[in-house]
Amino acid sequence: MTPAQYTPEEPISSIATALAPAALAIVRTSGKGCIELVSKVFSRPKALLEAAGNTLVYGWIVDKDFGECAVSLAETAGAGRANSGASGKQTTCALDEVMLAVYRAPKSFTGEDMVEIFCHGGPAVVTAIQNLLLRSGFRQANRGEYTFRAYINGKTDLTKAEAVKEIIDSHTDTSRSHAAGRLAGNLFEEIDSIKKLIIDTLAAIEVEIEYPEDEETIADSFDRADIELAVQRLKLLVDSWKGEKLYQDGARVVLAGRTNAGKSSLFNAILKEERAIVSDIEGTTRDWLESWASINGIPVRLFDTAGLRRTDDVIEAQGVELSRNLASDADVILYLVDGTSGMNQEDKEFIEQAKEPVIVVYTKSDKETAKTDNERKGEIAISISSKTGAGLSDLFSEITKILTEGISLSTERQQAGLGSARQKEAVANALESVQHALISADDNYTLDAVVQDLEDALDSLGEVTGDVTPDDVLGSIFANFCVGK
Repeated sequence: MTPAQYTPEEPISSIATALAPAALAIVRTSGKGCIELVSKVFSRPKALLEAAGNTLVYGWIVDKDFGECAVSLAETAGAGRANSGASGKQTTCALDEVMLAVYRAPKSFTGEDMVEIFCHGGPAVVTAIQNLLLRSGFRQANRGEYTFRAYINGKTDLTKAEAVKEIIDSHTDTSRSHAAGRLAGNLFEEIDSIKKLIIDTLAAIEVEIEYPEDEETIADSFDRADIELAVQRLKLLVDSWKGEKLYQDGARVVLAGRTNAGKSSLFNAILKEERAIVSDIEGTTRDWLESWASINGIPVRLFDTAGLRRTDDVIEAQGVELSRNLASDADVILYLVDGTSGMNQEDKEFIEQAKEPVIVVYTKSDKETAKTDNERKGEIAISISSKTGAGLSDLFSEITKILTEGISLSTERQQAGLGSARQKEAVANALESVQHALISADDNYTLDAVVQDLEDALDSLGEVTGDVTPDDVLGSIFANFCVGK
């Protein structure tokens, strides 16, 4: 969806909730005349047309051309069965009992007139209502078109628009909280504040250009404190991206080890549910299992793999090979060793050959015969019990330490951080331009050169919020949204 494809105020509709059995579902409409169009398929058209913004109206969605139907409009009003024609077809068919939420421009999400239909959540009902709307003058909304309209109509900026999808895609409370901070405007406010520092400096330079005075150097012709502060704050934003990307994309954590080392038990303990089959029989896990989990607020894709051992079973051998491939692509490998028997040569060879960070996890620490081998230099070793939960906190701390090495993490929703690679690139470009402006001033370039650098920085920051954004970038952003947003 780009401005070139956008038809202003054209009435659109879409199913805004998952098309699956549920108590309630939402069909969303927006655009010029949408209230009038919905009133034509509503049992109380006058009540809807006269409804004030931000109010609810009760009634039924009705289809006058539906043909045979189980419930007529007359029956919904308690007036008995409606008269049928010679063909036995009802003149007005009631599809579902609904509540309509009415929003009038400009006080709506899109900035246009909107009606949201709250109906029962059966897929057949929801689909029937949407198809009726499409036959009644609405167009099927494109992906992200509601949020796009909100952006075009000045109801949101790109940082908040992107935060909507971040919240939908978040896997942990921490990642959701960070996205909610951007949706609340913390990134927009930080960008706006940095832009003000640059604009104030530009204004001072423009005055100097218009009313020149004798200055020893160009650097003396304006106060560089604001620009130096802008550099510091832009650096913080650029540095925030690694941490934010970790919270958004998550990390791959693979459980590896010999058979019966306790991988499936640890998998279940981390997830706090019985997802993997646990058995004393060797080779029980032949394929890998995967699930999202939260490690100290960091989303991780946790993999439970087949036990590593030599086997003549063709299927199990394939599972072992898959386990090795998964481990080679992990961010962290948790290599499990049965604490009751200790580490053997095969375990040591795997750990030595691994190129990825490895944490050796000695399992079954609740057993009296548990023993560990901590003589290997530089080895990170943790003893745990999946049964009692002992040691899991220490294990999570070690995983977090590895995943966040060299990354500055913020757990504060109020602290601004970048939410996409697009934003990071634009802020990095702004930082480069501002730094070059200081170099130009120090090297006694003309004031016009400094002005150009600062204006380039403003353009880059404008791309973050959407003040200056090419159409293809907009298309890329909103094409990744779901239809209902």
